Amino acid sequence: MLGPRWRERQGRPRDTEVPPEPANDLAPVSRPLYLPAAHDPLNEDVPDMRTLHLQPLPDWIRETFQQEFDSAGIEVAWGGDLDELSLRHLARNVDVLLTGRQCIEEELIAAVPDLRFIQVQGRAPWAVDWDAAVRAKVPVSVLPHRGAIAVAEQAMALMLGLCRELVAGHRGTSEAAYRELGTDPVVTSERKIAFNWLGFEDIRQLHGKILGLVGLGDIGLEVARRARAFDMEILYHKRSPLRATHEAAIGARYMTLEGLLAESDVVSLHAPHTPETEGMIDANTLARFKSSAILINTARGGLVDEAALVDALREGQLAGAGLDAFVEEPLPEGHALLDCPNVIFSPHVGGGTGGGQKGMIQAVVANLKRVEAGEAPHGLVEA
Repeated sequence: MLGPRWRERQGRPRDTEVPPEPANDLAPVSRPLYLPAAHDPLNEDVPDMRTLHLQPLPDWIRETFQQEFDSAGIEVAWGGDLDELSLRHLARNVDVLLTGRQCIEEELIAAVPDLRFIQVQGRAPWAVDWDAAVRAKVPVSVLPHRGAIAVAEQAMALMLGLCRELVAGHRGTSEAAYRELGTDPVVTSERKIAFNWLGFEDIRQLHGKILGLVGLGDIGLEVARRARAFDMEILYHKRSPLRATHEAAIGARYMTLEGLLAESDVVSLHAPHTPETEGMIDANTLARFKSSAILINTARGGLVDEAALVDALREGQLAGAGLDAFVEEPLPEGHALLDCPNVIFSPHVGGGTGGGQKGMIQAVVANLKRVEAGEAPHGLVEA
């Protein structure tokens, strides 16, 4: 939502003097932010906006970003691989700082004399030194990561599907399994129904359950956001614990991996697949799960020792699994997981049907064009 003082500035001439603003207010700025950068008619080659992208990115994402920036006429410099001194030197001539999870510290903000705007991709609360942005009176926009949202929704769908017995309920209803249970259909009314006619013994709620997130990047953050809406308690494990203020913002509590597995009712995997995480969910770690717990994997199949998972499911050591990622994809015909009880599969569609990264990039570039054109950007954060 746009603050009232920023609304007042819409359309002010570039040289209009702006009255002093409270130091603790992120919204007001000391110059008219939403008007185009000064254009030099003597030099048509000077871009109206220069952006520094701080986040280290895979080559294909960086190339897609570059194409979108080029099409929009925005000059971009890439700082993800630079040391701190080189980064500050490069930042001196930019208008916009852009990041994902790489923190924009106070020193960098102070090193950019003409900084007009900070854009964050995703909801990492540690991405910006918020107090420094307030003091510098530089506005910050946060745009949610579309690809991360898609995977987070898939993770929640798998949790709900397992807890609510959706697949078994659909199959039993469509196959008229009531006939095997000695039940006959009745005409229902407000007070007369055939409650739980398939006789499920353990329909569970997510409400009040403990969710353990293994990994807390863009996807883990989006899962946490949705889990809070279900009143779940959220634990997380990553290589380095967050600051207490960031944990409070997310509503999550750090635990060791062993502690998280032992306490969680739902364990959801969001770590990258690396040599260190290969088979991290194996017989030893599965032995730490509650027997009533479920495992969700929307990350990569290689995080899980599938043979150990099969044993845990068959022996009742684990209550269920929701899997969107596998060691071999498609999951081969006759795979042992296909005969396991209480498993829901999806064909690696957590990211939707594709385009999440490109959509995120296009949204970011479009937001910068709004600022360049003197319009209010989306996702504006107010202190």
